[in-house]
Amino acid sequence: MDLSRLERQLKEHNSAIAPVEQWDPPFCGDLDMQIRHDGSWHYMGTPIGRQALVRLFASVLKREGENYYLVTPVEKVGIQVEDVPLIVTNWREEQGVLVFTTNTGHSFVVGEEHPVTLMSDRVTADLLPYANAWRNLYARLHQNVFYQLVGRGRETQLEGHRQLVIDSGDYSFSLGIL
Repeated sequence: MDLSRLERQLKEHNSAIAPVEQWDPPFCGDLDMQIRHDGSWHYMGTPIGRQALVRLFASVLKREGENYYLVTPVEKVGIQVEDVPLIVTNWREEQGVLVFTTNTGHSFVVGEEHPVTLMSDRVTADLLPYANAWRNLYARLHQNVFYQLVGRGRETQLEGHRQLVIDSGDYSFSLGIL
C-alpha cells in the first residue's frame, strides 16, 4: 500500500467524513503513518505538510478497539496514534452551544452526540477533557482552548469531587477535578 494510491482512492469520496462504518474491506497491512501527540501527521517519519491531505486522511479514519485504520471501500490499513487522532484547536459559542473545531478543520456541536469526557492522556497520564468528535474518534482539547474555557466554568460538586463544569446548551461537562 503506498500513499499516492491511497490518496487517489480517497479523492473519489467528496464528503467531509466518509461512511467508513459501512465499508468492510480486507486488512492490507500497516502503513508507516503516525499521528503524534501534538496532532501532527507523519508518513515514514516525515511530517505531512499538506493540510488538505491530512483532512482527507482524517475523513476516512476508523477506530476499532484501540487500533486505528485508514479505510477505503477496497482497503484497510493500520496506522499508529500516540494519544488520540484529533486536537480541538478552536471553539466558539453559537446560540448558547459550544462548537469545537479540530486541527483537521472538522467542526461539531458539544452535546449528547459529541460529549466531553475526562480521560487519561496516553502520553502524559494527565486527566484531561476529550471530546468525541465523530465515530468514537476523540479530540483532546488544546491547552489554549482549555484555558479559554476555564474562565467560563463554574465550580460544582460532581461524583464526590469539586469539578469545574461548563455548559453547552442543556449539556454540561467537566473540564477537570479541582
